[in-house]
Amino acid sequence: MTLPPLARRLFAELLGSAFLAALVIGSGIAAHALSPGDVGLQLFENAAATAAGLATIILMFAPVSGGHFNPVVSLADASLGGIAWRDALAYIPVQVGGCVLGALTANGMFAQAALSISTKHRASGAHLLAEAIATAGLLLLIFSLARTRRGSSAPAAVGAYIGAAYFFTSSTSFANPAISVGRVFSDTFAGIAPASVPGFVAAQLLGAVGALLALRVLYPDVTPTDAAEIMQPHEEAPRDGVRSVRMSA
Repeated sequence: MTLPPLARRLFAELLGSAFLAALVIGSGIAAHALSPGDVGLQLFENAAATAAGLATIILMFAPVSGGHFNPVVSLADASLGGIAWRDALAYIPVQVGGCVLGALTANGMFAQAALSISTKHRASGAHLLAEAIATAGLLLLIFSLARTRRGSSAPAAVGAYIGAAYFFTSSTSFANPAISVGRVFSDTFAGIAPASVPGFVAAQLLGAVGALLALRVLYPDVTPTDAAEIMQPHEEAPRDGVRSVRMSA
């Protein structure tokens, strides 16, 4: 059982992260334009597009890279033995770069300034608490599905969770350091001011640590094989000259 070459996986993470940022920011810009003056409706439209789009993006790229698009997912996977640390560390800059690329692309698609720095400050104590909880919940969901052999449900489940978390968290659930950085580069509905990003990233990392501790209690017998089931592609030995690819999400 082998994984695709690292270069292919990095390219998939780059494209997937770019699509993710373009989806989040682009749908935010569209929602603001389509429903002026109604912030609740804008948020609903943004959340619905993100929930549906995230599920499809995972389906697109999971067969190659595992569909992480999120440094805390990659780091958690490495800490559980599902992916090599060197691979997880290679994923992170690509994920961040992809999210920045996606932000710039979203700006261009809606005739915004190609590069604009957000002025939307979000880092209150309530927002940071929300980010820790949102990130912990996301990781608990992903790895619980992997541990119980329900990884095929991950795309829909992750999309649904993030869509719901737009509303049950005060921060609208970034739950992802890469998208937190990417959103800086769009001064639009979904943006975040640069000064708010360090607090968000710290809260997301704290939430990830909490999730890993909880997983050790909930599933004390988790193995690297279980962790590898997290939206990871597995190329099985060829049979009759045909290579089959089994993915868990």
